[in-house]
Amino acid sequence: MSRFEALVSTVAHYQKLAAENYTRVRSLADELRAGLCDYMDSGDGICVRLVPPAGPFEAKDYGDKAFSTPPSGFRPLGPVLFGLALRVTHDTDWMRVTMECQKLGDTFTIQIVGGEEYTLSIPLSDHDPEPFYEHIHSHVSDWFQTQIDRYEAGDSGRREIGFDFSRDDAREEAA
Repeated sequence: MSRFEALVSTVAHYQKLAAENYTRVRSLADELRAGLCDYMDSGDGICVRLVPPAGPFEAKDYGDKAFSTPPSGFRPLGPVLFGLALRVTHDTDWMRVTMECQKLGDTFTIQIVGGEEYTLSIPLSDHDPEPFYEHIHSHVSDWFQTQIDRYEAGDSGRREIGFDFSRDDAREEAA
Protein backbone atom coordinates (compact mmCIF):
# COMPACT_ATOMS: atom_id res chain seq x y z
CA MET A 1 0.00 0.00 0.00
CA SER A 2 1.36 3.43 -0.96
CA ARG A 3 1.69 6.21 1.58
CA PHE A 4 -1.18 7.98 -0.14
CA GLU A 5 -3.42 4.91 0.11
CA ALA A 6 -2.46 4.54 3.79
CA LEU A 7 -3.41 8.18 4.37
CA VAL A 8 -6.71 7.75 2.53
CA SER A 9 -7.48 4.65 4.61
CA THR A 10 -6.72 6.50 7.85
CA VAL A 11 -8.89 9.47 6.83
CA ALA A 12 -11.73 7.12 5.84
CA HIS A 13 -11.64 5.60 9.36
CA TYR A 14 -11.53 9.11 10.85
CA GLN A 15 -14.59 10.13 8.80
CA LYS A 16 -16.46 6.98 9.84
CA LEU A 17 -15.89 7.90 13.50
CA ALA A 18 -16.85 11.55 12.83
CA ALA A 19 -20.12 10.37 11.24
CA GLU A 20 -20.81 8.11 14.24
CA ASN A 21 -20.07 11.00 16.62
CA TYR A 22 -22.43 13.35 14.74
CA THR A 23 -25.20 10.74 14.66
CA ARG A 24 -24.90 10.12 18.40
CA VAL A 25 -24.85 13.82 19.30
CA ARG A 26 -27.78 14.48 16.95
CA SER A 27 -29.77 11.68 18.60
CA LEU A 28 -28.91 12.99 22.08
CA ALA A 29 -29.89 16.55 21.11
CA ASP A 30 -33.26 15.36 19.78
CA GLU A 31 -33.87 13.44 23.02
CA LEU A 32 -32.86 16.45 25.13
CA ARG A 33 -35.12 18.80 23.14
CA ALA A 34 -38.17 16.57 23.57
CA GLY A 35 -37.39 15.57 27.15
CA LEU A 36 -36.70 19.12 28.33
CA CYS A 37 -39.96 20.33 26.82
CA ASP A 38 -41.82 17.52 28.62
CA TYR A 39 -39.91 18.30 31.84
CA MET A 40 -40.86 21.98 31.69
CA ASP A 41 -44.53 21.02 31.14
CA SER A 42 -45.52 24.29 29.46
CA GLY A 43 -49.05 23.14 28.68
CA ASP A 44 -49.36 25.63 25.82
CA GLY A 45 -47.25 24.25 22.99
CA ILE A 46 -43.65 23.65 22.08
CA CYS A 47 -41.23 25.21 24.52
CA VAL A 48 -37.82 23.93 23.31
CA ARG A 49 -36.31 24.07 19.80
CA LEU A 50 -32.99 22.96 18.29
CA VAL A 51 -31.24 26.08 16.96
CA PRO A 52 -27.71 26.95 15.81
CA PRO A 53 -25.19 27.36 18.64
CA ALA A 54 -24.24 30.90 17.54
CA GLY A 55 -25.51 33.73 15.37
CA PRO A 56 -29.04 34.96 14.75
CA PHE A 57 -31.84 32.45 15.21
CA GLU A 58 -35.60 32.20 14.98
CA ALA A 59 -37.87 30.03 17.11
CA LYS A 60 -37.94 27.06 14.75
CA ASP A 61 -36.20 23.71 14.55
CA TYR A 62 -33.14 23.98 12.32
CA GLY A 63 -32.52 20.26 11.86
CA ASP A 64 -28.92 19.59 10.83
CA LYS A 65 -28.18 23.35 10.78
CA ALA A 66 -28.52 23.41 14.58
CA PHE A 67 -25.09 21.78 14.94
CA SER A 68 -21.54 23.08 14.67
CA THR A 69 -20.60 20.03 12.58
CA PRO A 70 -22.17 19.43 9.16
CA PRO A 71 -24.27 16.28 8.67
CA SER A 72 -22.19 15.11 5.72
CA GLY A 73 -18.94 15.81 3.92
CA PHE A 74 -15.65 16.20 5.75
CA ARG A 75 -16.40 16.61 9.44
CA PRO A 76 -14.09 17.29 12.35
CA LEU A 77 -13.89 14.58 14.97
CA GLY A 78 -14.41 16.23 18.34
CA PRO A 79 -16.93 18.12 20.44
CA VAL A 80 -20.14 19.20 18.73
CA LEU A 81 -22.05 22.32 19.72
CA PHE A 82 -25.77 22.90 19.34
CA GLY A 83 -28.30 25.36 20.68
CA LEU A 84 -31.46 24.72 22.65
CA ALA A 85 -33.91 27.63 22.44
CA LEU A 86 -36.24 27.73 25.44
CA ARG A 87 -39.48 29.68 25.33
CA VAL A 88 -39.36 31.93 28.37
CA THR A 89 -42.80 33.59 28.15
CA HIS A 90 -46.31 32.58 27.12
CA ASP A 91 -45.73 34.74 24.05
CA THR A 92 -42.92 34.38 21.54
CA ASP A 93 -39.78 35.14 23.56
CA TRP A 94 -37.02 32.53 23.32
CA MET A 95 -33.59 32.23 24.94
CA ARG A 96 -30.77 30.17 23.46
CA VAL A 97 -28.59 27.98 25.66
CA THR A 98 -25.52 26.62 23.86
CA MET A 99 -24.45 23.04 24.56
CA GLU A 100 -21.09 21.41 23.96
CA CYS A 101 -21.19 17.64 23.69
CA GLN A 102 -18.44 15.08 23.36
CA LYS A 103 -18.20 11.31 23.58
CA LEU A 104 -15.85 9.87 26.18
CA GLY A 105 -15.92 6.06 26.03
CA ASP A 106 -19.49 4.89 26.56
CA THR A 107 -20.64 8.24 27.94
CA PHE A 108 -21.34 11.75 26.71
CA THR A 109 -20.04 14.77 28.50
CA ILE A 110 -22.41 17.64 27.88
CA GLN A 111 -21.90 21.15 29.13
CA ILE A 112 -23.92 24.32 28.98
CA VAL A 113 -21.39 26.78 27.61
CA GLY A 114 -20.58 28.88 30.66
CA GLY A 115 -21.99 26.22 33.04
CA GLU A 116 -21.29 22.83 34.56
CA GLU A 117 -20.55 19.53 32.84
CA TYR A 118 -22.81 16.49 33.04
CA THR A 119 -22.08 12.92 32.08
CA LEU A 120 -24.83 10.90 30.42
CA SER A 121 -24.75 7.22 29.46
CA ILE A 122 -25.19 6.03 25.88
CA PRO A 123 -28.00 5.28 25.14
CA LEU A 124 -29.98 7.43 27.54
CA SER A 125 -31.94 5.49 30.12
CA ASP A 126 -35.44 6.64 31.08
CA HIS A 127 -34.45 8.97 33.93
CA ASP A 128 -30.78 9.56 33.05
CA PRO A 129 -31.10 13.16 31.80
CA GLU A 130 -33.66 14.42 34.33
CA PRO A 131 -31.02 15.99 36.63
CA PHE A 132 -29.59 17.69 33.55
CA TYR A 133 -33.04 19.07 32.65
CA GLU A 134 -33.22 20.56 36.14
CA HIS A 135 -29.74 21.99 35.66
CA ILE A 136 -30.73 23.69 32.39
CA HIS A 137 -33.94 25.04 33.94
CA SER A 138 -32.05 26.33 37.00
CA HIS A 139 -29.29 27.83 34.85
CA VAL A 140 -31.80 29.94 32.89
CA SER A 141 -34.02 30.76 35.88
CA ASP A 142 -31.00 31.73 38.00
CA TRP A 143 -29.75 34.05 35.27
CA PHE A 144 -33.05 35.94 35.28
CA GLN A 145 -33.13 36.04 39.10
CA THR A 146 -29.58 37.41 39.19
CA GLN A 147 -30.59 40.18 36.77
CA ILE A 148 -33.65 40.97 38.94
CA ASP A 149 -31.53 41.03 42.12
CA ARG A 150 -28.93 43.32 40.52
CA TYR A 151 -31.55 45.72 39.23
CA GLU A 152 -33.34 45.86 42.57
CA ALA A 153 -29.98 46.56 44.23
CA GLY A 154 -29.45 49.57 41.94
CA ASP A 155 -27.43 47.91 39.17
CA SER A 156 -28.93 48.06 35.67
CA GLY A 157 -28.03 44.42 34.99
CA ARG A 158 -25.63 42.72 32.62
CA ARG A 159 -25.67 40.08 29.87
CA GLU A 160 -22.40 38.51 30.90
CA ILE A 161 -23.41 34.85 30.57
CA GLY A 162 -23.90 35.31 26.83
CA PHE A 163 -27.51 34.26 26.35
CA ASP A 164 -29.14 35.20 23.08
CA PHE A 165 -32.80 36.10 22.79
CA SER A 166 -35.22 35.77 19.89
CA ARG A 167 -38.74 37.05 19.48
CA ASP A 168 -41.01 35.80 16.72
CA ASP A 169 -42.43 39.16 15.62
CA ALA A 170 -44.12 37.65 12.53
CA ARG A 171 -46.25 35.45 14.80
CA GLU A 172 -47.03 38.42 17.02
CA GLU A 173 -48.11 40.54 14.03
CA ALA A 174 -50.45 37.79 12.83
CA ALA A 175 -52.18 37.67 16.22
